[in-house]
Amino acid sequence: MFGFQKKDHVSPEAPKLSWTERLKVGLSRTRVTLNTPLGDLFARGKIDEELLEELESTLLMADCGVEATQWLLDELRAQVRKQRIESPAALRAVLIDLLTELLAPLEQPLDLNHPDQHQRPFIIMIAGVNGAGKTTSIGKLAKQFQNDGHGVLLAAGDTFRAAAREQLTEWGRRNEVTVIAQDGGDPGAVIFDAIGAARARGIDVMLADTAGRLPTQLHLMEEIAKVRRVIHKAEPTGPHEVLLVLDANIGQNAIAQVKAFDKAINVTGLVVTKLDGTAKGGVLAAIARQCPKPVRFIGVGEGIDDLQPFKAREFVEALFGQ
Repeated sequence: MFGFQKKDHVSPEAPKLSWTERLKVGLSRTRVTLNTPLGDLFARGKIDEELLEELESTLLMADCGVEATQWLLDELRAQVRKQRIESPAALRAVLIDLLTELLAPLEQPLDLNHPDQHQRPFIIMIAGVNGAGKTTSIGKLAKQFQNDGHGVLLAAGDTFRAAAREQLTEWGRRNEVTVIAQDGGDPGAVIFDAIGAARARGIDVMLADTAGRLPTQLHLMEEIAKVRRVIHKAEPTGPHEVLLVLDANIGQNAIAQVKAFDKAINVTGLVVTKLDGTAKGGVLAAIARQCPKPVRFIGVGEGIDDLQPFKAREFVEALFGQ
């Protein structure tokens, strides 16, 4: 699942990159969009309207969205006047600060000691479209929670896709994590049973997978809303967290997904995956302006530790290669 390979011979391992270094590498494709044009822009001798218009086009290409791009440009113009900025290089530094300011409200780490939670387990419901990386993200999160000393149980609520159940079951076998699963059947019933099992075993954290679905599939959106109601019935304080997994490669479609899933199941946090693909990392700016939700984790690779808590300044600096 996580890319383990059998090695025929032992060779010196390359030094493992730090998370910050992996983040820079992962965001390199967005950085090409941002820095190649911006590198030319900021190398100019003066700040003029032509520079700002080209900057606008570049930010839109990076999936920042119209609202976030307009806010950034308005603020840049205001700072140019207020600070009497004349150097394009200084303008770049202001842009980095403004983008950090825009994303900072999204930096809210997941707290497993939610004040509304009076007893274990802490129930995390996972949702998203097909292919967003839900099941893989569950495996990575479960391993992290386990490493932090929490007892973990998984509920294979994707009862429609056998591969999802098999993936979770195999992960549980390798890492000695209990997986509650059924072949077919009602996803709500599986998760209901899993909550009972987690409670009986004194489990700290329960992760409930759900089947992938598109926001336009209204009957399936109603079904996932029902799953949420089943969780609440089994545990009146739950679910304690509802995570929506977003594939960063979908660009502005992420906005529609956040709004639709939030309407159906009251999303409390986001997991943004595949930022190392053809993604444009500016989509987080669009989310910040149009449908702000806490970004609990971001992913830039397939490794077990390539999913980490979102930190705004760290992300923006990596985006600009700093």
